[in-house]
Amino acid sequence: MSTLDAAWKHTFGSKFHSAIMATSRVVLLTGASRGVGLAIAHFLLSRSHKLVVVARTEQPLRELEKQYKDQVAVLAGDLSDLSLGAAAVNLAQERWQRLDGLIINHGVLDPVKRLADCSTEEWRAAYDINFFSAVAMTKAALQPLRESHGRIIFTSSGAASNAYPTWGAYGSAKAAMNHLAMTIANEEKDIIAIAVRPGTVDTEMQRDIREKHSTAMDASDAKKFAELKSSGSLLKPEQPGHVMARLVLDAPKELSGKFVQWNGEELKAFQE
Repeated sequence: MSTLDAAWKHTFGSKFHSAIMATSRVVLLTGASRGVGLAIAHFLLSRSHKLVVVARTEQPLRELEKQYKDQVAVLAGDLSDLSLGAAAVNLAQERWQRLDGLIINHGVLDPVKRLADCSTEEWRAAYDINFFSAVAMTKAALQPLRESHGRIIFTSSGAASNAYPTWGAYGSAKAAMNHLAMTIANEEKDIIAIAVRPGTVDTEMQRDIREKHSTAMDASDAKKFAELKSSGSLLKPEQPGHVMARLVLDAPKELSGKFVQWNGEELKAFQE
C-alpha cells in the first residue's frame, strides 16, 4: 500500500477510501502530449478517470484516445488562442456533463533574452501562453468546478522565485500564476487551487535549455543545467507528474493557494 493510500485509509476508513478510488473523475489537462503532462495523463487514465487533453501537437493526444477507449476527449490548438479555454471546458461538459479538476501544465521558455534585448511584444506573447491562457481556462472552468468542489493544479517553476538572467518573461509569468492560485483560494471557497514546483525534469524544455538557449544564458547557468543532465540528476516526468495527478483528485483544503514543492514535506502523503 502506498503512503497516500495508507493516509487515506487511516483518515477516512477503508470503505470511504474504496469509494473515493472507485469514483471516476473528469479532469482537463493541458500540455498533455509529452513530459510531465503525458505522465499525468497515463496515471489518471490507467485508474479509469476521464480526461480532456489539450496540446498543440495532436498525434500524441490521439494515441491516448486510442489506448484508453471512451476515456479521452481531444482538443488540439495553440493555447495563446484564449478561446481554447472555454472550448475545452465545453468539451468536458458535452462529453461527461461535469468537470472535477483542471491541470494547467503548458508553457514556453521563450524569449530567452535579457530585458534590454527583448521587445515588449515578445514578453506579451510569452504571457499570452504562460499566464493569460491559464486565466482564460480557469475562468471558463469556475462554475463546473464550484459544482463539483473541484481542484486546480498549476505547474509552476522555481524560476517564479529565483530570477535567472534571460528568463524574465518565463519566471515572472510563473510568479503571476502563483498569485492566481492565491487569488482563487481567496475568492472561490468551493475550489482548491495549488501551484506546484515540479523540480528540474528531463523534458524537451530542458533539452532546449542545453541545445538552443545555452549561448544566450549566463555561462554559469548553462553549465549548471548541462551538468544536471550529464550527471543523471534530472527527474523523470513521472516523479512530479504522479504527485500532481494525485493532487488534482484529492488535495486537501489547507493546501489551497500555496506554492509547494512536488517532494516537499506538505505533500508527503501524495508521494510514492
